[in-house]
Amino acid sequence: MNKVKAGMIGTGFSATSQLEQLRRLNHVEVVAIAASSKEKALEKANQFGIRKAYGDYNELINDPEVEVIHNCTPNHLHFPINKAVLLAGKHLLSEKPLAMNSDESAELNELAKKSSGVSGVCFNYRHYPLVAQAREAVAGGEYGKPNLVYGGYVQDWLLYDTDYNWRLNPEHNGASRAIADIGSHWCDTVQHVLGKKIVEVFADLKTVHPVRRKPKDHLTTFSTSKEAERVDVKITTEDYGSVLVHFEDGVHGVFTVSQVSAGRKNRLYFEIAAEKATLAWDQEEPNRLWIGQRDEPNRELVRDASLLSPQAAKLVHYPGGHQEGWPDGLKNLFLDFYGAVMRRKTGTEQETVSSFATFDDGHRIMRLIDAILESHRAKKWIQIY
Repeated sequence: MNKVKAGMIGTGFSATSQLEQLRRLNHVEVVAIAASSKEKALEKANQFGIRKAYGDYNELINDPEVEVIHNCTPNHLHFPINKAVLLAGKHLLSEKPLAMNSDESAELNELAKKSSGVSGVCFNYRHYPLVAQAREAVAGGEYGKPNLVYGGYVQDWLLYDTDYNWRLNPEHNGASRAIADIGSHWCDTVQHVLGKKIVEVFADLKTVHPVRRKPKDHLTTFSTSKEAERVDVKITTEDYGSVLVHFEDGVHGVFTVSQVSAGRKNRLYFEIAAEKATLAWDQEEPNRLWIGQRDEPNRELVRDASLLSPQAAKLVHYPGGHQEGWPDGLKNLFLDFYGAVMRRKTGTEQETVSSFATFDDGHRIMRLIDAILESHRAKKWIQIY
């Protein structure tokens, strides 16, 4: 079988994570990588055995051998790179958020509809087996109509005023940080599970550290520097946020995001309270789906292909008791996305329905982020049409 030829733009945490999982797909070969300098690209190319290294992303986009492009750059580069890839007619998987604002994402969404390539956004939490199981249970009405949903996404990597990263700079990250960075994941995951869109929001945001002490030396995402020369930097983006949400069909909910919650490393969690039961899932314990009931003992469904629906079982790669987690969810996203690429190439797209987030999904998330920021400023409910 001829392998699909992929190119990676970026060399940071997201790019490295994606490169590691792409190596697990035997029908995909990463043939090129681009970075902000030729030296950085060569370093990562040597680490992963990639044949071509570029110091300019346009060179990678214009490489005729590259069919699929992964955009793993900082947020301010998402729009120009995504636009260039779409205009080139190549397949594209973009890191989230799709752009810096909904005006940019609207333009990208229209280009994606006209492009000959497959386009997707890297919302990877959809692709856990028990998230898929919860989605099917809700869609099939197994536990009745959902009434409420609540949860959040909490971390501690920006707990101290000495913690600093490029995401704290709105020129590189955008006007929102905690909501756009991790809140977007929660919203996409829960909308996917419910099969319903968020249509109205009321937000309360807070900047815990209005001034941070930035190290003069560059730091990568999730790295720390305790001993460094520092300068004071004013912070305008949120460390924390709580958002009341209304979904289609009258489902109400609330979620909280925080990047300053000590001891919480990467906890995305949700509970869906339906008529007959509550479904609860936690990304830090991803192989369990808790099912709470009033008149029967509560139970826990574990990640075992023999216990799951056929659709959810397809996301399981090892026997029950052999734990799978974050990297495997990313792998499942790639299997789904590259399956769509292969079907586009062979003209068999109608045979299978994909579950990865589209540019239309990514654009709606950008509109949701803008609405949350507006709600916080205006202190009122904001509708998303």
